[in-house]
Amino acid sequence: LAALLGNSLIISAVACDHRLHTPMYFFLLKLSLVDLGSISTTLPKDMANSLWDTRAISYTGCAAQLFLFTFLVVAEYCLLTVMAYDRYVAICKPLHYGTLLGSRACAHMAAAAWGSAFLHAVLHTANTFSLLICKGNVLDQFFCEIPHILKLSCSDSYLREVGLLVVSASLALGCFVFLVVSYVQILRAVLRIPSEQGRHKAFSTCLPHLAVVSLFVSTAMFAHLKPPTMSSPVLNLVVSFLYSVVPPAVNPLIYSMRNQELKDALKKLI
Repeated sequence: LAALLGNSLIISAVACDHRLHTPMYFFLLKLSLVDLGSISTTLPKDMANSLWDTRAISYTGCAAQLFLFTFLVVAEYCLLTVMAYDRYVAICKPLHYGTLLGSRACAHMAAAAWGSAFLHAVLHTANTFSLLICKGNVLDQFFCEIPHILKLSCSDSYLREVGLLVVSASLALGCFVFLVVSYVQILRAVLRIPSEQGRHKAFSTCLPHLAVVSLFVSTAMFAHLKPPTMSSPVLNLVVSFLYSVVPPAVNPLIYSMRNQELKDALKKLI
């Protein structure tokens, strides 16, 4: 409920307040849409199953859930990378901000994020559900996720999916390196600002994005890179909940907590 309410309020505030029609809020609106979709992909089915005391999901429903969740997670990561570029240009190249991040450039970057996510989701979903499943049909998870489906596969073709995951991990690493380099450049630019007030103002515009990126990356990395010795059904469930549910619920709070423009827009909306 917190995720639905928080993201819906941010979407409404950005859409209705003309003062927020800037590149930063354009991408924030897209991020809130992704968070809204992400939370709506996994939790409603889980809540319905809890209500009816069952854990069943159809084959088609599992495929649809896997596709949507993969699409939305990849889209979020791509959007966070684009938002880092937005902050880099705003602080390191402020005189070129209007040129580098015009409405057409923003639309192209958003389209690239959505397109990359869609391609990833199609490839992973098609390949995962082409595998032969022969080790039961029970997932130790509250939603359909690629690693847990691969555990049920008895086909050697799962190596294709592992290959796709390696490609995806390489692209994710590239985005991560871009994020790190962007913030190193931002930090260097902020430290060169002579006044303390100017440094504080510049860094405060990046702090929410940095917090959101840290939360998203740390929970996802812990979920997928934790050592096998730490693996257990209960821990897997808790970790998956952390990276799939917590970021969409917390992101609106992080962005609105230190942003006076967004606070004012939300007050007008409410």
